[in-house]
Amino acid sequence: MAMINKTSTDWDTPIWEREKPRGFWDPSRKLLKSIRQYQALKNSKSPLLMIRRKVCVIRHKFWSAISGADIDLSCQIGGGLLLPHPNGIVIHPDAVIGPNCLIFQQVTLAGIVVLGTHVDIGAGAKIIGPVKISSHARVGANAVVTKDIEEGVTVVGIPARPI
Repeated sequence: MAMINKTSTDWDTPIWEREKPRGFWDPSRKLLKSIRQYQALKNSKSPLLMIRRKVCVIRHKFWSAISGADIDLSCQIGGGLLLPHPNGIVIHPDAVIGPNCLIFQQVTLAGIVVLGTHVDIGAGAKIIGPVKISSHARVGANAVVTKDIEEGVTVVGIPARPI
């Protein structure tokens, strides 16, 4: 797999290939797919599409149980989200996730959390809103973020501090 860096990639444009399921058993990508399909159908009044929406809800519940993630169906998620190990991820319904973000296991986004473009969040991090994390920022493993983070900054620790 080729290494992608900030200077050679337009991170503002979602890289949808990151979300494409790579086989039958791909819980994180199947979970995201069920959320995206539900959101595409959520305002539909057609009886057939309402049935499809209910199927999306069932699939969401199944993949949520398998992956151990708690991501609300109404969450605003930008394209290209990558969840390599989705177990224990909790995302509040009011969270807004920008394109091409990376979220590792046991991460909690509590309250109104806004992630910019290409934000990487390490395993076990807790982000307690209201907070805004600007583009290309990185949150270290097990960090607790309670304040806004500027663009391109890496934060670590409890409470999170720039390094």
